[in-house]
Amino acid sequence: MLVAAAVCPSPPLLVPEVAAGAAPELDAARAACSDAIGVLAAARPGRLLVVGPTGQSGRGTYAQGARGSFRGFGVDVDVRLGPAPRQTPDEAGPRELPSSLAVAAWLLERTSWSTAPVEGLGVWEPLAAERCIQLGGEMGARADRVALLVMGDASACRTLKAPGYLDERAAGFDAEVGRALGAADIAALKALDAGLAAELKAAGRAPWQVLAGAADGAALSGELLYEDAPYGVGYVVAAWS
Repeated sequence: MLVAAAVCPSPPLLVPEVAAGAAPELDAARAACSDAIGVLAAARPGRLLVVGPTGQSGRGTYAQGARGSFRGFGVDVDVRLGPAPRQTPDEAGPRELPSSLAVAAWLLERTSWSTAPVEGLGVWEPLAAERCIQLGGEMGARADRVALLVMGDASACRTLKAPGYLDERAAGFDAEVGRALGAADIAALKALDAGLAAELKAAGRAPWQVLAGAADGAALSGELLYEDAPYGVGYVVAAWS
């Protein structure tokens, strides 16, 4: 059963070493992410599932202790998904965490997460809504008390300098996403247009629909903790409990 969820953006720029001189610009987002993860800890889950968007090669599950790195962004920062496992590093999984799950691992390390075992799931960005919702339903049906940390960004088309350039549909799309996540509106999240999300480069669409599937019947309420579009990309932080 799903007992809590936190929604956070997944840009590597959340890691101050990656952002370098621009790091203070995302201080408010980092603080909101910490608050959202605090809601997860307060729910005392039996297991934390971390869900983030990825390319095809990164999809699938990642065991607690899986390693990630931001060396590809020019900084010597390594992370683990949750506390170090009892098994050997090889048994924790040979694959490196995809970027979104590496950011999640960094956030969990920053908050010293030790409340419950952790497991990661990389969700292929183009995954159909029906399959996302089904995956979420399987998570929510687990017998133990489950919490979700859901990573992903809204549109990347909010300004002329945004990664996807300016698209006039982006602001409206992001506003609806922020409203739905803040209100824990499961129906609205399930109804997100996957095609439009792809055109707007909204990488969080699939993970949000996994969340919607997991939350069916959980009767959680939501709170929007942060919403902004630095660098022309929509970032949303929300907590459900």
